[in-house]
Amino acid sequence: MTDRDSVFLRALGDAASRLRPEVHEYVAGPPAGSRSGVGRGVFEIAGSPYRRIAGLLRIVSGPDVALDAYERDVPFEIVNRLAADGSRPRLDAERSFRFRRGPRRFVDTLQVGRIPGTLVNTPGTDGRVELLLECSVTADGNLMMQSRAARVRIGRRRIRLPKLVSVKVTVIDGWSPEHEHRTVDVSVRNPVLGTVLRYRGWFTYEYVPS
Repeated sequence: MTDRDSVFLRALGDAASRLRPEVHEYVAGPPAGSRSGVGRGVFEIAGSPYRRIAGLLRIVSGPDVALDAYERDVPFEIVNRLAADGSRPRLDAERSFRFRRGPRRFVDTLQVGRIPGTLVNTPGTDGRVELLLECSVTADGNLMMQSRAARVRIGRRRIRLPKLVSVKVTVIDGWSPEHEHRTVDVSVRNPVLGTVLRYRGWFTYEYVPS
């Protein structure tokens, strides 16, 4: 692995050159001497409007995925840790939401997919669900990820979820030149229920020495 290797750069390939410099710096991964980065900011809106059924969602997704709160102006922290499976980079992320009703946690892992231009996202600590994310660069140089498929693990099998019980995930990692801070916009939608998870906001980011 090089000193600026990352799952995002491998998935994007040549398209990474179209990222705006501030976004490229974020997705390129930590420089030499560091294996993690920490971001702190505020979500303008965060959580799930279906917070009352969060317990049922955990049966499918496992712990540290479903959020049982839905609030505005939520302080948060994200910690990204670079790891590796053999020669392949892996990104482990942990988001801490400081809701007024109490702190909540959302964790996931990203690895390069076998299909060019994709990442495999595994939310939660149990790895029960997998999302195949297609990576692209928006017209204004931000990173966009959109889900193409969702699978649930049952024993050793991974079964693709039917559309009606699946979700469509859209993630945009960007930069605000007006405010000079990083931005993130995540939505998770179901064809029947609509938006089941949303968080949108801004943050500052720094790398932590190893």
